[in-house]
Amino acid sequence: MHKKVEHRKSRINCFLIVHFLIFFIEDFLFGVSSVNHALVIFTREIEQKSGFLTMGTCCSTNNQASSTTPNPSSVAGISQTTTTSNGTSSLFSVVSSNVSGNSQFSSASSGDDVGPGGQILPHPNLKIYSFAELKSATKNFRNDTVLGEGGFGKVHKGWLEEKSGSRHNGTGSVIAVKKLNSESMQGFEEWQAEVNFLGRLSHPNLVKLLGYCYEGKELLLVYEFMQKGSLENHLFGRGSTVQPLPWDLRLKILIGAARGLAFLHASEKQVIYRDFKASNILLDGSYNAKLSDFGLAKMASASQSHVTTRVMGTYGYAAPEYVTTGHLYVKSDVYGFGVVLVEMLTGMRTLDPNRPVPQRNLVDWVKPMLADRRKLKIIIDSRLEGRYPSKAAGRIAQLAFTCLGTEPKSRPSMKEVVETLERLDAINEKPKVPRIHNSNHKSSYRYGLQPLHHRSPLHVKQDVDEGSKRSPKGS
Repeated sequence: MHKKVEHRKSRINCFLIVHFLIFFIEDFLFGVSSVNHALVIFTREIEQKSGFLTMGTCCSTNNQASSTTPNPSSVAGISQTTTTSNGTSSLFSVVSSNVSGNSQFSSASSGDDVGPGGQILPHPNLKIYSFAELKSATKNFRNDTVLGEGGFGKVHKGWLEEKSGSRHNGTGSVIAVKKLNSESMQGFEEWQAEVNFLGRLSHPNLVKLLGYCYEGKELLLVYEFMQKGSLENHLFGRGSTVQPLPWDLRLKILIGAARGLAFLHASEKQVIYRDFKASNILLDGSYNAKLSDFGLAKMASASQSHVTTRVMGTYGYAAPEYVTTGHLYVKSDVYGFGVVLVEMLTGMRTLDPNRPVPQRNLVDWVKPMLADRRKLKIIIDSRLEGRYPSKAAGRIAQLAFTCLGTEPKSRPSMKEVVETLERLDAINEKPKVPRIHNSNHKSSYRYGLQPLHHRSPLHVKQDVDEGSKRSPKGS
């Protein structure tokens, strides 16, 4: 019997060593910052093989004493360990803490304000939810609670009741719960990336991550609920033809999204968002914009000109240098912002196979016209019916043109983008009112005839390759 146990342990060790070598080789090829993901997944396998995780790692107040619970800080790669009731430190925490210095925010920037209203917290301030709690909040993840669905799972709307002692007091809050596919390694990596970044980044223009659940094979994230959904919904959804976004709200949303991106770029270890697009810009009840979905975010530093990584993201928004070389710059995000600027101006999707062939790629078609104010009337969103300030529209078109520069160095910083948009907002130029209302000035392929790619205010991204106009996603 003893020999059988030893033999089994030997086989497990060989299995884990091989897995770790695979992660190490992948990391060598695709960038050092994925070490954290590799080690955490590797460690999770160690714990599962050795019995550490047999009871699950997401605890409510009823089972904290009997199971191994990863502290939010340890999950996010911060140097802390969690101790079980018998005094055994979780191996998950020990290994992840070893890589914290290489993969996370430096201690020098921890707790410091970065821009107005922004802060990098020294430790994640996240609540650990039980699976049963979230199951109840979403009515057992019923289909009628689904807000959106992607390649790594579904997002549900939920109601979380507040307790007063042992009783429900009838009050609570609406939440969005992202339930990731537990069988997907990419799902686990995205789950961890969200906890890493949103767990410590605090800013009015970033969606607030309230907490997480990691119980057995279940991986869930809990966010604040954004009442107005995504910018994509308002620009391209069925209701956008009936009630299109007016100019002042478009500018307000652009300023908020730009501030969020500028905050990410301003920290000592810059965060490259890597997936800036209309569906990742969420709106609260007052149309304040907040960036969501940090599953593809990457760390950079002032000493690095770029990060080399596998090409991930969304085709049509990804910068050309990243698509062709795999070199990811901070200003690769600026290119994505330029694409959204063009979508805001035109009311058209960046890619649409239903448009005439020359117009299917919006940026390729529109870019030559952005610098010519006389041609701007050709491409401006006709749903605005001329109700926009012409000078401000022209300057935003010029800003979009510079953001879409072929070379990263030619693009403005997000700080400069914010300053430009805020100046335009401060001018308060009144939108002109057209004398003639032409209700027939519409192109049928532009509005509402194709379904949204994402219905979700907190959607999960879909995997797509170049053939289907997107790139596969990962670290």
